[in-house]
Amino acid sequence: MTPTVPFSALIEARNVGLETQGRQLLEAVDLRIEAGEIVTLIGLNGAGKSTLVRILLGLMAPTTGTTQRRPGLTIGYTPQHVERDVTLPLNVAAFLRLAGRFEPDEIARVLDRVEAKTTTATPLAALSGGEMQRVLLARALLRKPQLLVLDEPLAGVDLTGEAELYNLISDIRDETGAGVLLVSHDIHFVMARADKVVFLNRRVLCSGPPQQVANHPLFRGTFGAGIAESLAVYSHHDHVHDHNEDHHESDEADGGGVHG
Repeated sequence: MTPTVPFSALIEARNVGLETQGRQLLEAVDLRIEAGEIVTLIGLNGAGKSTLVRILLGLMAPTTGTTQRRPGLTIGYTPQHVERDVTLPLNVAAFLRLAGRFEPDEIARVLDRVEAKTTTATPLAALSGGEMQRVLLARALLRKPQLLVLDEPLAGVDLTGEAELYNLISDIRDETGAGVLLVSHDIHFVMARADKVVFLNRRVLCSGPPQQVANHPLFRGTFGAGIAESLAVYSHHDHVHDHNEDHHESDEADGGGVHG
C-alpha cells in the first residue's frame, strides 16, 4: 500500500475551472501557497483574479478541478470593496467587534500593530483610504490567520501609503510565518515585493519569481518591457512555468485596463 503523503501547502488549486452561462471564467488553473511566502496574483480586468479568490475561500465552487486546504487552516481576508454608509454611526472599534467575540485589548493590539490605534473611535465613513485598508488588515489579523488573502489592499491609498502598507504586510509575514495571497493591479509594487507572481488571464499564462515573470514574453507583451528593467527585486533562481503561449484570444476577450 502506498503511504499517504501529508498535505504540506496552506492551500492549493488543481486544474480549477469555472464556467457560467456559457462563458469560461477560469480554465485549468493551478495555484499553490506555502507558509511564509507572498504570492501575488496579477492580470488584466476580467482575467478572473477575484473569481479565483472566491473559489479558494470556498465562496464559490469550481465546475472542474479541486481545491485543498491544510486541515484547520485559518484565513484572514480583506475584501476588495467595503460599503461605508455615512448615515450609519459605526466607528472602527464597533466594526472590528462585528468580526467576532474579541476582547477590547485584542482589538487594541491589532490596531496598534497596523499603526491605526488612533482610529479606534473614528467613524468608518470618516477614514481615509489608507486608514480603511489598515483597519481591514487589522480585522483580518484578529483571526490569527495562517493565510492572509488581500484583494486589492491598495484601493484608495496614495503612493506613500502604498509603500508603507506593503512594508507592513511583509513585516507581518515575517513575524507570523503566515502565507499571503495578494491581488493587485499595482504591478510595480507587487512585483518588487512578492516571492512568487502568478500572471492570470482566465488561465495561468506564466508564474515564478518576479524578475523572471517580468522578463517573460507574455508578461512583456501585456505590460511592456520597461517594468522588467525598473524592478528592484531579490535574486531568485527558480524557473518560470509557461502555461499557455496562445494568449491573444484571451487578451482580446478580457480587454480593459489593469485592475482586479
